[in-house]
Amino acid sequence: MTESPKEKAFSFLQLVASGKVREAFDKYIGSDFLHHNPYFRGDTDSLRLAMEENAEKNPHKTLDVKRVIADGDLVAVHSHVKQNKDDLGGAVVHIFRFHNDLIVEMWDIGQPIPEKSPNGNGTF
Repeated sequence: MTESPKEKAFSFLQLVASGKVREAFDKYIGSDFLHHNPYFRGDTDSLRLAMEENAEKNPHKTLDVKRVIADGDLVAVHSHVKQNKDDLGGAVVHIFRFHNDLIVEMWDIGQPIPEKSPNGNGTF
């Protein structure tokens, strides 16, 4: 049975968070991939390298997916990402665009989780 785009987006992020960045890119990223992270060039190699460096620097990173939403060729994944067990982490939304069953475009937006917040509803 083939994975749905929602399952592929989830699996891609799980692999990256577990340090299997190259496997994630080889399995789920299309040859014409581009991304919109403003801290890196918009090509596949620069983002993969940054993710590999982050995985090496943070071997205990966790990604707790809270929700996955799909609409046509777009999938959004809302997650709690922690670089290590003591990190409060951040709320992150990854938006993926799929073409021919592969990820061809990605946006990521993050918000650090503060120690204290006046919002009693919590981040998630």
